[in-house]
Amino acid sequence: MFDARFRTAVDRAVAPAGRVLRRTGLSPDHLTATGILLAVPAAWAIATGHLLIGLLVYIASALPDLFDGSLAKAAGRTSRRGAFFDSVGDRVNDTVVLAGIAWYAQDRFGGHAALVPLAVLGVSQLVSYIRAKADALGIDAKAGLMERGERVVVICASLAFSAEMLWLLGAVFALSCITAAQRFVVVWRQAGKPPPPAPLARVPLQRGTVALRWRAWREELAGKDAAWRARPQRGTGSAAGTRFFAGTRRPARGGGRWHERRAARRRQD
Repeated sequence: MFDARFRTAVDRAVAPAGRVLRRTGLSPDHLTATGILLAVPAAWAIATGHLLIGLLVYIASALPDLFDGSLAKAAGRTSRRGAFFDSVGDRVNDTVVLAGIAWYAQDRFGGHAALVPLAVLGVSQLVSYIRAKADALGIDAKAGLMERGERVVVICASLAFSAEMLWLLGAVFALSCITAAQRFVVVWRQAGKPPPPAPLARVPLQRGTVALRWRAWREELAGKDAAWRARPQRGTGSAAGTRFFAGTRRPARGGGRWHERRAARRRQD
């Protein structure tokens, strides 16, 4: 839902930050790596019960994911390798932080409370996998109610209101399941349609190829014409008849009734 409705507005809002970060000499990969590294102390703070510190560090670990795209566009360094690294970094960030939340939930609530954040982790990976597989098939699968942006916001709310943590994480799990089902239906419907015909490949034409072939063809015809003109005359064919058939592929025949009648009429004239 975030990517479908607010991604353009957010990208426009963070574009000035990307231009500022470009002057620092940082690369988008630096920001992605920073987000991964900050996820480790955030998970440790959450697991040990320091939820406020963990919340602040978790927000700090999510900010690089917001600015690395604008930095890549401002610096003109968008690449498939950067997109791959960013996607892997998001999965690592989610795994580490939700593992810390599972540890904290088990210590505070006891029982099987750790299964709730672990279930959120599993279904969130499923949502991301469906989109990645759809992109590999050339299908757009960005639909859904609970994408990563919304998931980060609700996780931050669960850290801020720890008493309602399990309920908020349960809502994330339910909405993530709906999102996975929505994306599955979208991909299933589009994958059932016949693929569009592939465009015809254009063979690059080398410069001068046509001109060289045209020149060779003209020289070949000129050579044949010169050889025909230089051949010894035979039969009753006249010079006019020779000129008429000069330069053609079918030579004029020296004999025949038609040529004899034509020569006789010219002699009478």
